[in-house]
Amino acid sequence: MPRVKTGVVRRRRHKKILKLARGFYSGRSKHFRKAKEQLERSLVYAYRDRRQKKRDIRKLWIIRINAACRLNDINYSRFINGLRLSGIELDRKILADLAMNDSAAFASLVVSAKAALK
Repeated sequence: MPRVKTGVVRRRRHKKILKLARGFYSGRSKHFRKAKEQLERSLVYAYRDRRQKKRDIRKLWIIRINAACRLNDINYSRFINGLRLSGIELDRKILADLAMNDSAAFASLVVSAKAALK
């Protein structure tokens, strides 16, 4: 049985890993073993943070809504409860956008939420 050499296959595999590791610091972009270890870790971080990003964005929306609510003399939880009771179904993304860009419209929502709470 002939001897099998892995030169071409190995080079192709190494090149693929090193191409993905471009931009990593120091030997992590030049040495195959270090690059492979760092790439595995980086892919785990990327997977985790794609989910974390959604949570962070929602937190930001809530912070913005809460700040705008407090300017209108109501807290966040009472505002959201008032919106539910009044039948206004706007998600937090839209509410945060209104709070940032259209304070008059947001103030009218606050008035309707306060009315529903009473």
